[in-house]
Amino acid sequence: MTSGVGRFTFRGNLRQTRHGWLRLTPAYSLHLVRELAEARARPDLPVLDPFSGTGTTLLACAELGVACESVELNPFLVWLAKAKVARYDAAGLRAAESAMAEACARARAPRGEAWTPPLHAIDRWWGRPTLDALARAFAVLEARALPPRARDLCRLAFCRALVAVSSASFRHQSMSFAEPPALRPAAARTRVTDELAASLASIAAAAARPLPRAARRVHHGDARQVARVLGARRYGTVITSPPYANRMSYIRELRPYMYWLGYLRDGRAAGELDWRAIGGTWGAATSKLSRWEPAAGEASTFAALPRLVRRIARESDVLGRYVERYAVDMATHLRSLRAVVAEGGAIHYVVGNSKFFDVVVPIEELLATEMRAAGFSRPRIERLRKRTSKPELFEFRVSARG
Repeated sequence: MTSGVGRFTFRGNLRQTRHGWLRLTPAYSLHLVRELAEARARPDLPVLDPFSGTGTTLLACAELGVACESVELNPFLVWLAKAKVARYDAAGLRAAESAMAEACARARAPRGEAWTPPLHAIDRWWGRPTLDALARAFAVLEARALPPRARDLCRLAFCRALVAVSSASFRHQSMSFAEPPALRPAAARTRVTDELAASLASIAAAAARPLPRAARRVHHGDARQVARVLGARRYGTVITSPPYANRMSYIRELRPYMYWLGYLRDGRAAGELDWRAIGGTWGAATSKLSRWEPAAGEASTFAALPRLVRRIARESDVLGRYVERYAVDMATHLRSLRAVVAEGGAIHYVVGNSKFFDVVVPIEELLATEMRAAGFSRPRIERLRKRTSKPELFEFRVSARG
């Protein structure tokens, strides 16, 4: 069993094969997932992750040969999860390597214009020589007639490299920006090509190692309507980590990938997608939140919620609404989930509590209460670790039986 902080945090994922293909902060420990999958309830039925995110549960189960399905709202993350658990053959690997070699040769050229995405303040991400080299490489990769899996590998390597050569900083849980390095154009081009080549080599090495044969599927849909997305399917174990109620928008960190690969065209689309996500507040989502009211019949059964919301609203009405909407959305999700979890099954949610101003919101207690109200039995809370932010913040596993 893995010990230390890596057992319960995304840091434990970074050294692991396909799990480390892209560095994204919304990821939790694959070691914990493996432990839960190996001890799963109803092993005759597949595992479900209704908040797929970066695909940690899906891939961990695939590595164990355990059948698993997942649900994800963000189309880029649907693609990423599918790519992580795909099968890659030698011909596809060779095609990807050939395409990347051509892309690197084009990136090394001292001149030549190519398309760049309409990402707001793009110069914060990359200095001009770096951006131009990335654009030339990307144009080659997109123009080549590649098998679908080879194209996925090239796109994964490009995404990995574009962040490696960017000014984005990941020293904290939330992304920030540093000053772009002052590189001469030739040095910037060399840095880009070195990262592209190294990224593909690392990704291809992991892709060449086949996964055990097991059923795996990613569904594009809303976790609040998981029963509608999955239909008549039934699951024995749920292993997931929903968005935390901390206003950390996943869209903010995903934007460079999504703009380059065509999943986003403008800021409004980013805000609309975040509004549809549980806990999202990017862009237009915040203005919509200021007008949000729960619909008739929508409510959380957590008795302390109204008092907590009132206290937060004294400082910020928007944040009070944010917490209430999060609670309502999770209650809606759990009611829908109950229809697809088989009798004798189990659910496991890794989640953190929150603090707004001087108000600590015990999300773990809220979820346990909402699980019981949705029809799950014996909810249990286990504290996993202290988080590296405010002293009152911890991460928990909240479990219950079907």
